[in-house]
Amino acid sequence: MRGREKIQQFNILICGVDEAGRGPLAGPVSAAAVILDVGNPIAGLADSKKLSERQRDRLAPIIRERALAWAVAYAEVEEIDQINILQATLLAMRRAVLALKIQPHQVLVDGLYCPQTGIPSQAIVKGDSKIAAISAASILAKTSRDALMLELHAQYPHYGFADHKGYPTAAHLAALREYGVSAVHRKSFRPVRELLLPRA
Repeated sequence: MRGREKIQQFNILICGVDEAGRGPLAGPVSAAAVILDVGNPIAGLADSKKLSERQRDRLAPIIRERALAWAVAYAEVEEIDQINILQATLLAMRRAVLALKIQPHQVLVDGLYCPQTGIPSQAIVKGDSKIAAISAASILAKTSRDALMLELHAQYPHYGFADHKGYPTAAHLAALREYGVSAVHRKSFRPVRELLLPRA
């Protein structure tokens, strides 16, 4: 998905990048890249984890409307299981940055690691609460993944994805034990992997 392109002259274009969904036992990991328009600021941006679902849902369309460019990308369950969650997260981030209609001059990433994009990049611990563009990316990554998990809930309603979005809640773990492992579960994650082991 891509946001509409606008023109911004004489400014250094900074792209904020963040992810959502590293911890769940099911579903893809998402990442968003956002280049904000410095002349059209958005009030209320913050780390998506510190916002309510209602606040995130209100801000997400505003970000898409006002940003110079934005993109959301994913790494699928099969990729997570093949290359591990960290590398899959960096892959989703790379895909998001490269999907932007405007190439930024600098990429600022929440956390400790940067994806390989060929663009000067910097990792910022707790960047989602320090840098507006990263906050915006965290909101788009979270809301986009939540929407996807609602779609998966329609396909696999007995796991309760609509409630926990794939995170290892007690209800999710109980459903896994009762119904077994689905095609959208991360088989490399311990609680899922242990259910796949042959029983003595």
